Amino acid sequence: MKWGIWGAKFNTAAYDRMIRTCLERGVTTFDHADIYGDYTTEEEFGAVLKQDPSLRTRLQLVTKCGIQKVSPQRPMHKIKSYNTSFTHIIESVETSLENFGTDYVDVLLLHRPDVLLHADEVAKAFTHLKEQGKVLHFGVSNFKPRQLELLNSRMKVEVNQVQCSITHLEPFTDGTLDQSQQHGIIPMAWSPLGGGSLFTSEEDERALRIGAVSSILAETYGVTPDIILLSWLLTHPADILPVLGTTRPERVTAAAAALDIRLTREEWYMLWRASTGKEVA
Repeated sequence: MKWGIWGAKFNTAAYDRMIRTCLERGVTTFDHADIYGDYTTEEEFGAVLKQDPSLRTRLQLVTKCGIQKVSPQRPMHKIKSYNTSFTHIIESVETSLENFGTDYVDVLLLHRPDVLLHADEVAKAFTHLKEQGKVLHFGVSNFKPRQLELLNSRMKVEVNQVQCSITHLEPFTDGTLDQSQQHGIIPMAWSPLGGGSLFTSEEDERALRIGAVSSILAETYGVTPDIILLSWLLTHPADILPVLGTTRPERVTAAAAALDIRLTREEWYMLWRASTGKEVA
């Protein structure tokens, strides 16, 4: 999301360097959405794949659809709205395939819950795309358990990408991660470090508590506090996959260290207590 005009404004060479750095570090999945960069980032990323088609076999593409954003790239959109109709899903995927210069995406997610979502129609679209080989796996993003359960009653939902971090505990308590374990759904965590504000705030008591505990654990494990907070997510039995938002190659390299750390239960709850400000009941 932050590689294009919404952030670092990478040119093709910068995209190429970042993609190759990720692959060298064993990070092979790239998270997109059609709307990123006001509908420009998929195509910018795809320019690298078109230059070197061999890269496509080394990586997995995740993309999302369902948000209709007001943008110069989409002059037909009069207001921001959601669209999970059969026609919109199919058209969105066809556009994404053209942008990436590929004939399939590995994972397609519905970007947001749609009040007008028709579960049978969505399942029909997903089935159609899978039969054509244009999408291999399907999921949702930002869905609550009951919303996901509706769609899962019509088809297999394989991924749920939600906001989840030491400062956003709702998925731990609202049934999202329980549901992931129950149905074998992969939970992806966007903003896994709480947007980075934890490391800049000097007045927020919660941030100070979390910073103090993560610093102590970081010294124990010989890493930086942000790596501890990634390992905190990775320690959970739902097998949470953090979605890194970095634009810096060195941060990708550093983050990989979290894969080798598993906190003890007491260490995990030390951070939970720091976040909630109280002992568990």
